[in-house]
Amino acid sequence: MRIQWETAVVTETVGEPLFPNGLQEVRVRLGNGETAAALHDLALGTRLQPGDEVLLNTTAVRLGLGTGGVHFVHAKLGRLDESFDGPDVPVEWEPETSDRLRFFGPQEGHMMKLRYTSLQRAVLSVEEQSSPHHALFAESRTIDGMPVLIGELHSMLPAAVCWLRELAREAGAPALRIAYVMTDGGALPMAISGHVRRLRQLGWLVGTVTYGHAYGGDVEAVNKYTALLAAKHVLEADIAIVCMGPGIVGTGTPYGFSGIEAGELVGAVHALGGAPVAMARISFADPRPQHCGLSRHSAVAIGQAALAPAFVPLPVLPAEAETTLLREQVRQSGLARRHRLRWETPPPLEHMAAALEAYGQPITSMGRSLQDDPAFFAAICTAAGAAYRLLRNEGPDKP
Repeated sequence: MRIQWETAVVTETVGEPLFPNGLQEVRVRLGNGETAAALHDLALGTRLQPGDEVLLNTTAVRLGLGTGGVHFVHAKLGRLDESFDGPDVPVEWEPETSDRLRFFGPQEGHMMKLRYTSLQRAVLSVEEQSSPHHALFAESRTIDGMPVLIGELHSMLPAAVCWLRELAREAGAPALRIAYVMTDGGALPMAISGHVRRLRQLGWLVGTVTYGHAYGGDVEAVNKYTALLAAKHVLEADIAIVCMGPGIVGTGTPYGFSGIEAGELVGAVHALGGAPVAMARISFADPRPQHCGLSRHSAVAIGQAALAPAFVPLPVLPAEAETTLLREQVRQSGLARRHRLRWETPPPLEHMAAALEAYGQPITSMGRSLQDDPAFFAAICTAAGAAYRLLRNEGPDKP
């Protein structure tokens, strides 16, 4: 199917972008009179105002997709009605995070993302010669045993952060320095993530890294290896969480899904001397057979695509039938032969609920909350707990 292009007129702007190279949300009126939401990438130019005529990519919406199912502004064409004119207000950036992040932000560089497309843009990659951090990458380095939580879905990010913070609070320890590394397996612009926006507002992330063709992180990197090194040595993280941005590609085939990158990430963390901890995707609320119990995605990505060992913490669920099914799926997947499995009793439901409540906004996966799909969140918290013990060099997971 070809790209579907439509022209429209901006009727109003919605809210304010958090970052100068973020996404601006607008309402538009299409040629058929329909009104709809659209997103405008501010890295491409100045912000839009009511009355601006724009060219939209409407392909995802016309296909009825959930992932990426919104119109995107490709270009500003001009102004249709001068009566819409208003002041051209510049975007101000005042991040609600630590002063350290003021060092980062959009910087001009020579590494192209979205290469060889009409939307290619130059970013300052952390490795390039003009980067102040170039010297860090000019020699061989490791990530010094840093635990790295590896997830398949973007919704795993806020849940893992909440539980890591809860563990530190219970221990009376300082808040962890947590970095988020966003892959290019889902959404490419960091700014589209509402979870990252919220975590930054709360000051719960020390920074973000985008690699491959994902863009918009506090630090830009060429690949997963240098992204992990940047999390450790540039952002000085205690622990990193790596997963794709919003959205995941799936085809219903064993290997045809973008979450298979989780297996590749295990190898990268292992090669850099880190401690890979896999967050298994587990659900007993998902109606799709391939995602019942241990998702086939996790079984393939970690059980087959991962060529290095990882820590794979798994929850012993309250329902005996559920744990029995999980154990059989794990046996069939080959996870036990390749990785260091640990079956653990997950935190009580009310304890997880209290930790997630501190986030102040709903955390759902595929539209399901903790109450709807407790097994999903139990798996995340179990993995996050193991990563925390590795960081503190405590308990049965002590290397």
